[in-house]
Amino acid sequence: MFERFTKDARAVVQGAVGHAEEARAGTVEPEHLLLALLDREGSRASFALAAFGVGEHRDAVRRALRDARRRAGLSQSETEALAGLGIDVAEIVAKVEEAHGVGAMSADDRKGGRRWSGHRSFGRGAKEVLEKALRVAVARRDRHIGDEHLLLALTLRPGVPAEVLADHGVTHASLTRVLGDGAGKACA
Repeated sequence: MFERFTKDARAVVQGAVGHAEEARAGTVEPEHLLLALLDREGSRASFALAAFGVGEHRDAVRRALRDARRRAGLSQSETEALAGLGIDVAEIVAKVEEAHGVGAMSADDRKGGRRWSGHRSFGRGAKEVLEKALRVAVARRDRHIGDEHLLLALTLRPGVPAEVLADHGVTHASLTRVLGDGAGKACA
């Protein structure tokens, strides 16, 4: 499938690996794909994100992703659902971090404080995004998978990246309007 990726899409995948390494994560996750998309300039996805003003709010997006990592990857809606059951995630995070240090609940791989090096595999969520990107491209009758397909796929998959994007007005529906060219065809 990787041979069908455009240069921009390949750069996003490689950038996601870099973000995973920087975070010392054992696997590449959808959040890393979103961070890599935020790094891009001059691509279809970067232009779409700029249309929503996300470029001006990159730091807020990064902060929201970092906060979710500190909550063990729970989205804000999941945190609110747990609050409805009487579980205060912020209190749990504070107690765990008090005992074990900031970021103790994150999925980062911090074994012995050493940086993990080597090949980063893709986690289930990131694989789902890549598969959805292929489906999006096929539904649009595009021959290649571009970074815009990766962005569309992130909006289709429930989780932190989709929630963070939606907080900035980037939903699948709004993104298909900006991208046009058949992006609105069913691809979930």
